[in-house]
Amino acid sequence: MDAPTPFSSGDNNKPRSHADRLRQSIHQHPRYLLAACLIILLIIVCHFISSNHKKPSTPLIEVVTATAQQENVPVYLLGLGAVTPVDTVTVQTQVNGILLRVLFKEGQMVKKGELIAQIDSRPYLAQMEQDEGQLVRDKALLANAKTDLKRYQVLWSQDSVSEQTLATQKALVIQYQGAVQLDQGLIQSTKVNLSYCNITSPVDGRIGIRVVDPGNFVQTSSTSGIVVITTLNPITVIFTLPEDNIPEVMRHMQHGKKLTALAYDRSQTKLLAKGTLSALDNEVEPTTGTVKLRAKFENKQNRLFPNQFVNIKLLVDTLQKAIVVPTAAIQRSAEGTFVYLVNPNTTVSIKPVTVDLIEGDKAVISKGISLGQSVVVDGVDQLTEGTSITTTSNIYPPAKNRKKT
Repeated sequence: MDAPTPFSSGDNNKPRSHADRLRQSIHQHPRYLLAACLIILLIIVCHFISSNHKKPSTPLIEVVTATAQQENVPVYLLGLGAVTPVDTVTVQTQVNGILLRVLFKEGQMVKKGELIAQIDSRPYLAQMEQDEGQLVRDKALLANAKTDLKRYQVLWSQDSVSEQTLATQKALVIQYQGAVQLDQGLIQSTKVNLSYCNITSPVDGRIGIRVVDPGNFVQTSSTSGIVVITTLNPITVIFTLPEDNIPEVMRHMQHGKKLTALAYDRSQTKLLAKGTLSALDNEVEPTTGTVKLRAKFENKQNRLFPNQFVNIKLLVDTLQKAIVVPTAAIQRSAEGTFVYLVNPNTTVSIKPVTVDLIEGDKAVISKGISLGQSVVVDGVDQLTEGTSITTTSNIYPPAKNRKKT
């Protein structure tokens, strides 16, 4: 039986669809199907391998940075000291007697020469009366003796009295002259004692707590006195420095330089007063290896109080145009000091540095970084060489970005 032709009748004569033709092509060419499957499988495998080997994104480390600045940095020597008044006076009576009145209030400021207490002066006024009466009597005796001496001199020239009588009269005149001088001295002594009955302040200063109350009998032999007065303006601080600092301090003093001294409170946070170094002791304390120094302060605001504990910062030098970074940027390892230097590509690198001086929250760098470079101040715990960072703030921004004040 002959195969049907395209033009034969029946079902075989219907036109074929695109799917029929594709199935017929696949059946006729099976290798095409295999190639397509292999290509698809290869794409899936490559995608899977690429997904498994893709590195996870690393989050940026947030840090605080600071830019290296150029400043004039003061160099201080640190010492511990106590406030010491220039004068501390225990006011004592210089005569024995009853303390009648106290003319001061405890804690008040007094001036030199101001009346602060009075002692009963009546015994000394009575003594003055006696001394003055004795002086009058002795002056009268002296005048009479001088008159007799003139008479005896005339009589002796006439050979009417003996030379012994004349000599005796001369001696009597000298005796009465001595008595008059003695009386005058007693009067002066009594006047001094009377002046001592009015007790005045010997210095300008602050009066302390009263030791003796009015009505008590005070004596010159007492060591406690009546009250203690301390000077406050000016006032000094005696502090100590290690003996290794003596040559540097001596060098400035020998050239006549006035070294500035700053007095801070116990916590070293509040500046109390500013003064100058006034004296250096002449020996080193062998048990501590320190030397005593005295600094003088005007203390106009009375912030320094006697025996108060203070910290002294003695200015001995100023480093000109030094490279400065925050102290927090300085890290330490077995190899020495280093900083985390911020690179232009926002990564960090470990940079060894040489620290010349740490003054408060600033560190002076002599080698390792230059002006304008940025270093990490906070957030260093997670950093290593090459770590990528993001900056949250800059303590010392670059000079061109800083606002003028």
